[in-house]
Amino acid sequence: MSASAVQPTMPTGGVNCVPAASQRFSGKRLAMVTFSPYPFDPRPRRAVDSLVGEGATIDLICLASDNSPRREALKNLNVLRVPLKHDRRGKLGYFYRYAAFISLCSVILAWRTLARRYDLVYVHNMPDILVFCALVPKLFGAKVILDLHDPMPELLTTIFHVSPKSPSVAFLKFLEKWSIRRADLVVTVNIACQRIFSARSCRKEKIAVVMNSPDGKIFPFHAARQSDAKSNREGQPFVIMYHGSLVERNGLEVAIDALEQVRKNSPSIELRIYGAKTDFLDRMMEKVQDKNLQTAVKFFGPKRLEELVGAIESCDLGVIPNHRNAFTDINTPTRIFEYLALGKPVIAPSTAGILDYFDNGSLLFFEAGDAQDLARKIEYAVSHPDECLEIARKAQQVYQDHTWERERETLVSRASGVLGRK
Repeated sequence: MSASAVQPTMPTGGVNCVPAASQRFSGKRLAMVTFSPYPFDPRPRRAVDSLVGEGATIDLICLASDNSPRREALKNLNVLRVPLKHDRRGKLGYFYRYAAFISLCSVILAWRTLARRYDLVYVHNMPDILVFCALVPKLFGAKVILDLHDPMPELLTTIFHVSPKSPSVAFLKFLEKWSIRRADLVVTVNIACQRIFSARSCRKEKIAVVMNSPDGKIFPFHAARQSDAKSNREGQPFVIMYHGSLVERNGLEVAIDALEQVRKNSPSIELRIYGAKTDFLDRMMEKVQDKNLQTAVKFFGPKRLEELVGAIESCDLGVIPNHRNAFTDINTPTRIFEYLALGKPVIAPSTAGILDYFDNGSLLFFEAGDAQDLARKIEYAVSHPDECLEIARKAQQVYQDHTWERERETLVSRASGVLGRK
């Protein structure tokens, strides 16, 4: 799910295509729309790579980002970046930016459809209603895919602390159902989201699960091995790593509170944080100072996906310190698979979106939001490296069932099925 990803500062360039023997989209013209910057949002980036790798030509409309050209022509990919800042400042701010982006995309796709029709329009939420911009292409015969990264009602209750029974949540559920009806295929990120959408908006068969697995070309798999642990080398700290969106729901303060407890018995332990700076991070770093943990907590800022590989390889343990809420209960963080691809054990909350894939023998579980329980699991990882190694090996078996190569095939085969191509 998108909330789990670091916004990598990756420069633009050629599309990272995967050569395909079948070229199932050869000669097909696609439009793709995402309210995020390309190529910094990993899920749209992987979708682009997969479809271009199958021979498609794609017109992509996305948000602008710093130092990126307004228009960019790559191999079989034409990018138009809309200079509309995507910040997170209240419900009215979200509404204005969404409305402006939807209106502009609708006009652009309608005009382009009159000049040259599309075979497929691929829309990424948020928001769900962004699928509105595909109405004119659909009238002229285009098929529509709606990729639901996140369920908006659950995200609203989490971010704005809104009651699940509030009118605004009911309205978002209505928009979700309306949007899904306009799509020929719905794609989502895990089994938990598939359950939610099929229970309230459409039949299960209409939904394809394509997980946010890391790209194997960027995160090359290697089996967990004891030699990876820095803690086995004298004079090195035991390194815990957190990377992802630095927002309250992802529980960085839970990790800091747990670290304070663990440091009493393991003074050399260290927490390394990677992600884009936020107001929430500023508050957390003030908390670090109040607890006198400045030497134990280090912030490294946002990193390109390729740079995160080295950071993960330098750590001993990955941590997903989420709070328990409507959103994190159904989330399956991509970070888990990124750690596992490189052979690192992971501590994660025992929530439905994770338990759908992992059992007690494949991850170190803690009660979501419980700093004391998280501290106990960290202490166990520090003192039981052999057991953690075995846990990581079992978790890697789960990861290998959901590599991006497998998830990519699900995406391409279901998308080509929409066009009537096997």
